[in-house]
Amino acid sequence: MKYVQLGNTDLKVSKVCLGCMGFGDASKGMHSWTLPYDESKKMIKYALDQGINFFDTAMAYQGGTSEIYLGKAIKEYANRADVVIATKFHGRTKEQIQQGITAKEHIETCLNNSLKRLQMDYVDLYILHAWDNLTPIEETLEALNEVVRQGKVRYIGVSNCYAWQIAKANEIAKRNGWAPFVSVQGHYNLIFREEEREMKPYCDLHNVALTPYSSLASGRLAKHPGESSKRMQEDTYAKGKYDATADADLKIIKRVEELSQKKNVSMTEISLAWLMNKVCSPIVGATKTSHIDGAVKATNLILSDDEMNYLEELYVPHALVGVMASNK
Repeated sequence: MKYVQLGNTDLKVSKVCLGCMGFGDASKGMHSWTLPYDESKKMIKYALDQGINFFDTAMAYQGGTSEIYLGKAIKEYANRADVVIATKFHGRTKEQIQQGITAKEHIETCLNNSLKRLQMDYVDLYILHAWDNLTPIEETLEALNEVVRQGKVRYIGVSNCYAWQIAKANEIAKRNGWAPFVSVQGHYNLIFREEEREMKPYCDLHNVALTPYSSLASGRLAKHPGESSKRMQEDTYAKGKYDATADADLKIIKRVEELSQKKNVSMTEISLAWLMNKVCSPIVGATKTSHIDGAVKATNLILSDDEMNYLEELYVPHALVGVMASNK
């Protein structure tokens, strides 16, 4: 396993981050394909055995059971100090604002509940799951700075935002002496490259870590054309993100397949090797040990400039989808 610094932090993370959205009680969340605890802990242990030390979860994943599963497995199989744990929270709802719950109260409650589910005293990276357009960013940053000061959080990150939003936030943090956002978790892969317009240049300039989700486009960049999987069949949320551009994306996927056959490696390795060349540590989900194997092998695969260009040249602009489509 290869390890890198997470942006401007002292956290050394594996080049692969294991995404834990696929772990949790399927009856308590939006996904039907998630793994129960006994299978989840096997995936987590296998990842640890392969040298993965970076794990990403969220309070929203399967009603909090993803955090519970991850916490139990880490407690059984690893030393807390040897792993980097990221979890995420959402901003207040309109109803919570009407009830008079402050941003500070909300963030403290969310964090304390996550720590309880994880059975941990702190998290290494606490991430705002989506840009909060209902709360002034000053209030969010001040509240996050307080939990950093308390030692419950080491660093903070943000997900699903525009480059101008994190730039504004980090200037405000700098002006006030508060903890800045050190990482961005956005939608970025070989068939969805909108982060390259402004976010990636901003992050490269300021050494903010990119840890993208949907690294394999919910399996589309790992499957030969015509192949499918339980997730690809049942993940209606992902279908909403990729079905509209399927024809254009297929041309790129065929190039991934072609290059994988030429180099005698999996499509997963090609797709992730391309992304790893662009970012700090992509988030990769796994419901089978083979998924982890492919991600680990990708860390050692080097693509030439010509191969990178060959994979990139057919890309066409995509409309924003998913959470970012509602960031208004």
